[in-house]
Amino acid sequence: MSTLPVIAAFDGSDDSLRALDWALDAARRRAVPLRVVHVRQYAVRVPAGVEVARLPEPEDDPVLARARAHLAGRTDGPVVEYRGPEGTPSAVLPGLGAEAQLMVLGSRGRGGFARLLLGSNGLAAARDAECPVVVVPRPGREVDDAPPQEPGPRVVVGLNVDGPDDAALTFAFTEAALRDARLQVIAAYPWPVQLWAGAVGELVPTGIDQDAVENETRALAEGFLAPHRGRHPGVRAEPYVVPGDAAGHLVAHSKDAELVVVGRHRRRLLAPARLMGSVTHAVLLHAASPVAVVPPAPPEE
Repeated sequence: MSTLPVIAAFDGSDDSLRALDWALDAARRRAVPLRVVHVRQYAVRVPAGVEVARLPEPEDDPVLARARAHLAGRTDGPVVEYRGPEGTPSAVLPGLGAEAQLMVLGSRGRGGFARLLLGSNGLAAARDAECPVVVVPRPGREVDDAPPQEPGPRVVVGLNVDGPDDAALTFAFTEAALRDARLQVIAAYPWPVQLWAGAVGELVPTGIDQDAVENETRALAEGFLAPHRGRHPGVRAEPYVVPGDAAGHLVAHSKDAELVVVGRHRRRLLAPARLMGSVTHAVLLHAASPVAVVPPAPPEE
């Protein structure tokens, strides 16, 4: 397993304190260092001749001092180091992903609008970082239509059988093993299937049998899960094959889950910018549990 650290992005807010606690536990489970990072923003532009107070050195940074005080006295945790790079958080944090195995942020920091469900820094890190990014939401998010669940820890992962994300599955199985949790694999298929009939100007049913679609989706899901089950025989992985919106099912299953795992889109030739995808974005905005956004594995040569 990688010895790269877990990074906790910290700005002194209550959201970042929750993320710090989550990151501390993640580093302990992985037996790797925890790196607490406060990105100290550049001073604003001022007229010539006006003196601007310099940023404090990292060891004197009051924000990092709050993180140190929060973690003081915890003797069973990992080695903790503190960093205070300068710059804009939305630009600096994604770049730090190259030297971490996991990055953890709160859903919102000190800046931004109070009603936002996800801050710009979390969005930028989840979209651009080279490592998986976990966004920890504020407590009390309501989830509609949450299905009943058996007791015990759960990790939830989304699986698109038309384009499976092996990196997300690998991360989800590993996380379930670290947490001694069962893994719920949500494989949603679009239903009802309709086609646009130009002659009559409306959507019409296709006559496709739903049971056949569901059985095919289940068979594909089982095939994609088989190699991961072989590598993690202690993880109980359960495919849930359901019709309808994948994001809605993932959000519904997020209630009381340890973690929801989703993938990030691979760059395309004609669209080289990094994209998260509509399902991942919706889950980040509405899930009640922490959400891990996993970048795709590098393409094979």
